[in-house]
Amino acid sequence: MATESISISAFKATCLAVLERVRRTGAPVVVTRRGEPIAEIMPPSTMSLRAEWIGALKGTAQMVDDLVAPVGDADEWDALRP
Repeated sequence: MATESISISAFKATCLAVLERVRRTGAPVVVTRRGEPIAEIMPPSTMSLRAEWIGALKGTAQMVDDLVAPVGDADEWDALRP
């Protein structure tokens, strides 16, 4: 499969359509200026297609103790003494 090339002026005029074609087909497009490549438009990697980072670690931690229970006896804490 040959990589498509497009001049920078044609890319500027059809930017959204080119980006959609790259997304849909997965084929990269090389943008050129006076025949010299200056950029390559590629589909996103599988890494960037993963779930958003918020909530990405859900279900990966394990609670092994009570987080709200006091640590030690109450008489060991100065703030809890009468």
